[in-house]
Amino acid sequence: MVDQWKAPSATEKTVGDEKSWQLLEKTLLAGIQEQRRSRRWGIFFKVLMFCYLIAVLMLFTPLVSMERSAVGGSSYTALIDVRGPIADKEPASADNLVTSLQAAFDDPRVKGVVLRINSPGGSPVQSGYVYDEIRRLRGLHPDTKVYAVISDLGASGAYYIASAADEIYADKASLVGSIGVTAAGFGFVGAMDKLGIQRRAYTSGDHKAFLDPFEPEKPDETKFWQGVLNVTHQQFIDSVKQGRGDRLKDKEHPELFSGLVWTGQQALPLGLIDGLGNASSVARDVIGAKELVDFTVQESAFDRFSKKLGASVAEQLAMWMGFQGPTLR
Repeated sequence: MVDQWKAPSATEKTVGDEKSWQLLEKTLLAGIQEQRRSRRWGIFFKVLMFCYLIAVLMLFTPLVSMERSAVGGSSYTALIDVRGPIADKEPASADNLVTSLQAAFDDPRVKGVVLRINSPGGSPVQSGYVYDEIRRLRGLHPDTKVYAVISDLGASGAYYIASAADEIYADKASLVGSIGVTAAGFGFVGAMDKLGIQRRAYTSGDHKAFLDPFEPEKPDETKFWQGVLNVTHQQFIDSVKQGRGDRLKDKEHPELFSGLVWTGQQALPLGLIDGLGNASSVARDVIGAKELVDFTVQESAFDRFSKKLGASVAEQLAMWMGFQGPTLR
C-alpha cells in the first residue's frame, strides 16, 4: 500500500513560518547580546588599563622630590635647570623657575644656587620676571650666592636671566650672548594675488589688524612696531648692564648688544662671563659644596603623558604664521 502525500494546509504553513521567524529572531538577539557583552568587557578592560597606567604614573611621580630628603644633614648646592624655550606653560616658564628659586633660598642647607642654562631664550616678559626675582632673593639672602652656568647655549632671554646672577660661567665652546629682540612673521600678499584670493577683515580701530600677514605692510605701522622692539631691546640692555656692572666691556665693544653670539672663550674677555666651568666644578670649587641637589620644578609623569596626547596645534600654527609677541634674541 502506497502512502499518499498531502500538501500542507495554509494554517500549517503559517505556523511553520512563525516558528522560523522566532528561531531567526532568537538567533539575532543572541548575537546582539553577545556583541554587547563583548563590547562591555572591552570597555571594562580599557578603563582598567587606563586606571592602571594612571596609578603607575602617580606612584613614580613622588620619586622626583625624594632626592632632596635623601641627602644628609650637610650643606649642598641647589641646582635649577633652565632648559629649552623660556615661555609660559614651558618647563622653563617664569612660574616654574621662580618656584624653584624660592624653594632653594628657603632651604637652610643650601650653600649656593646654580642655574644650569641651556636655552635659546624666549619671552622678554618671562625672562624679566625671573631676573627680578633673582635680584629680590639675592637682596633677602645676601649670604646665598647665585651662579649661572651655561652649557651648550645661553642666548637672548637665557642670558637676560643669567645676568642677574652673582657670577656667570660657561664652557669654552658654549654660545653666549645674542642680546637683541626679534619678532618675525610671513607675508602672503603676493601668493594671494596669484591665487585670486581676497582678504576680508573687519575691524574697529585704524590699526587693529596691523601686522596682518595677509595685508600689505604700512610704513607707519612698521615704524611703530620697530619702536616697540627698540624699547624692549633697551630694557634688555639696561638689565644686563645693571646685572653685570663694570665687568661688561661694552664701551670697548658696542657690538655686545647687536644680537651676536660668542663662544665661552671669546665671551670671557668681553665681560659676558666670569670664568670657564660647569655645574659640578662651580659647586665644588666656587661654592664649596660639591653635592648637587636638583630643585627644578618637575612635571609629573601624568602631565607629560597628557601633553603628548593633547599638543596645542592651534598655538603652534599661530606661532608659525607670526601671530606672536617679541622674542629676545
